[in-house]
Amino acid sequence: MVLYPPQLKAGATVGIVSPSSPPSDEKKFQTGLDYLQQKGFKVVVGEHCLSRYGYLAGLDVERAEDLNQMFRNPEIDAIICSRGGYGAPRILHLIDYEAIKANPKIFVGYSDITALQQAIYAKTGLVTFSGPMVAVEMGRGIESFTEKQFWPLLTNDGPDYLSLNSTAPYDFDILKPGIAEGRLMGGCLSVLAGIIGTPYMPEYRDTILILEDIDEEPYSIDRNLSHLKAAGIFEQVRGIIFGQFLDSEPEDPSKPSLTIEQVVGDLIADLSIPVIMNYAYGHGMQKYTIPIGGKVRLNTHEKSINLIENVCC
Repeated sequence: MVLYPPQLKAGATVGIVSPSSPPSDEKKFQTGLDYLQQKGFKVVVGEHCLSRYGYLAGLDVERAEDLNQMFRNPEIDAIICSRGGYGAPRILHLIDYEAIKANPKIFVGYSDITALQQAIYAKTGLVTFSGPMVAVEMGRGIESFTEKQFWPLLTNDGPDYLSLNSTAPYDFDILKPGIAEGRLMGGCLSVLAGIIGTPYMPEYRDTILILEDIDEEPYSIDRNLSHLKAAGIFEQVRGIIFGQFLDSEPEDPSKPSLTIEQVVGDLIADLSIPVIMNYAYGHGMQKYTIPIGGKVRLNTHEKSINLIENVCC
């Protein structure tokens, strides 16, 4: 069963959490909070949002409890992560999935937050959002394209809010043509690969797989994609969207390497489903917000990706 969170309304209260690492720049974090308040939202910051335990925003139980409390609190209307980093996979067993199921809310983040989004969908069916975060895009000054693709999706408002390519900053490349429908699943490749085979990995049959990553060399992307393929993911999905793979050049250019395009081309060569690459989604400043669990139609003939349902109720 798929759960859709209530749409965001004017004057809503937004909870801020750090399920992974703490904000690396507290000034940017404050700028992000100011941005939300200027948009007319009330902001509640999780108790351990700025805590530090090595590269983590506090102990596992503290980070998990912050998230649990935000879902349990009836005064919190939506939850946005401060940043990614690392740490979300450590708390998957500590999340109160029953509370999430009983109190579905908009939940936004990306990168390491991929682990939580997969687990939440696997355990509750809640659609979540892979989108801008408080101490990252909002803290730097959110890019106009990204902003225009973000808020309308959460409010069911605007002429193009169901289109995920209405004003793309650049065209994607078609590797395999075709038309496919399915629920969008995926996120950050390296994080996703780490939860395959666990109870926190959703069913991927008949979905549209979307993948991106950053700071991973071609051989590492090759390894993780090969893992997905060996696990049968490519055989289950109806289409694949490769987003941005940023800062992924070989560290030592004097050593032999494949390009990302060669890695992807080799691994999808035997597929007969639509596959596109260089889609505006990932760690870049210009990107679409992706509803994880939202149902879409991918049509390479029209070069379009459109939601075929509202992802907020």
